[in-house]
Amino acid sequence: MTTLFISDLHLDAERPAVTELFGAFMQKEGTQADALYILGDLFEAWVGDDDPSDTGAYVAARIREVADAGVPVFFIRGNRDFLLGNAFARRAGMRILPDPAVVMLYGKPTLLMHGDLLCTGDTAYQAFRAQTRNPAWQAQFLSQPLAVRLAFAAQARAASAAHQGGMKQNDKTQFEMLTDVAPATVDATFAQFGIDTMIHGHTHRPAIHDLTVGTHACRRIVLGDWYEQGSVLRVEPDGMALDSL
Repeated sequence: MTTLFISDLHLDAERPAVTELFGAFMQKEGTQADALYILGDLFEAWVGDDDPSDTGAYVAARIREVADAGVPVFFIRGNRDFLLGNAFARRAGMRILPDPAVVMLYGKPTLLMHGDLLCTGDTAYQAFRAQTRNPAWQAQFLSQPLAVRLAFAAQARAASAAHQGGMKQNDKTQFEMLTDVAPATVDATFAQFGIDTMIHGHTHRPAIHDLTVGTHACRRIVLGDWYEQGSVLRVEPDGMALDSL
């Protein structure tokens, strides 16, 4: 009995080896799991469910195989694939959850997030996030031709890389702080939901953090990314393990 959690795979055509690793993981472990949760940034970029890319088709097929094996698959949108919609979810056989979402994990309520909502120190990003989650903005963006949307995504990725590179060069300590979660926001989120376990990705800093919020012992599990290797959290009724593939 194992429930699997992954995030931040950033799959695209430029990294075929990681896409193949994902496929092998899905066929070997995914089809044998109690459930699979993908907590965002499955793709490096996703500009709409009408994108006919081979990578998108391959990923949908591998997820569908897991779902067809009787394993429920759940997805939370990330900052790179917030436009992934119901059409792709139906094709892949997975269910989209809100961010955040509370699920019962072997009888224990657990908070799931992509993780970017916790990074409140980066006010510029939070403003961008609010804009791009607006339904009116999304409708306007998705109404544009696919080529225009792809060009926008490439430009946005380049601008983000340049922005983060500049921050890192000017003040590495400040960069690390802004791109990680804000402790006060973590505490407030635990208090808001009244539970003691949180799982998220986004920061690419895999770790299991034991902390105290008020008088309560809490645990925050951070999933790793798949840029250099795979990362998976395996949860069983009597424990968990955060591993690399």
